[in-house]
Amino acid sequence: MKALIDLHTHAIDSGHAYSTVKENIEYAEINGLKYYGLSDHGVDMPGGPHEFYFHNIKVIPKEVNGVRVLKGMEANIIDYDGNLDIYDGNTTKHLDYLIASLHTVCLEPGTKEENTRATLNAMDKDKVKIIGHPDDGRYPIDYESIVKKAKEKNILLEVNNSSLNPNSFRPNARENYKEMLKLCKDQGVRIIFGSDAHICYQVGKFENAEKLIEEVDFPKELVINYHEDEIVEFFGLDK
Repeated sequence: MKALIDLHTHAIDSGHAYSTVKENIEYAEINGLKYYGLSDHGVDMPGGPHEFYFHNIKVIPKEVNGVRVLKGMEANIIDYDGNLDIYDGNTTKHLDYLIASLHTVCLEPGTKEENTRATLNAMDKDKVKIIGHPDDGRYPIDYESIVKKAKEKNILLEVNNSSLNPNSFRPNARENYKEMLKLCKDQGVRIIFGSDAHICYQVGKFENAEKLIEEVDFPKELVINYHEDEIVEFFGLDK
């Protein structure tokens, strides 16, 4: 099966990525994606964009060279109550989705209970459709609670291809994903692959994630990247 969508990508406005939006979309096309999502970091990320960047994101076309373009943000969870770095009500007006993620530069890792509460509460925020890289061993979380809430709220849990790189700075990602994927499989909870691309050549690349789900015999029926009808329905798109 061929993955059709990548929603976790960064352009130069994230402050530590190296390609333009145009370059990312071009490589989405080259790598066979039908749906591409731009999810630059929220404003609390060092070097990240001002909120005005997201106010004006509507200027990006909805389709470029046959690739449907979704506009998003990887919002930072900024406290253990699950609040996000979105301070202006207009910031999400033109966004199709939010990825909510924990980053050490925005929130120090807490206890397992604190990290879990932060993640669960972030799922209640408007337009949060994906929990980004819930794999970071620096943030121990209760996967049973996370998977249960994801099922209740119809939120996608990400398997982050970058986290599974041999040189990844997120410890124990593989082991944590194995635990999470077993629970998702048992409870019928969908996941989404994300490249977490910080340069255009990584867009739509999921080799690590695909290898892992093969290893643990995770059903491809629960991987939304492979199913266009589910993508269209979940994100409210015109096919």
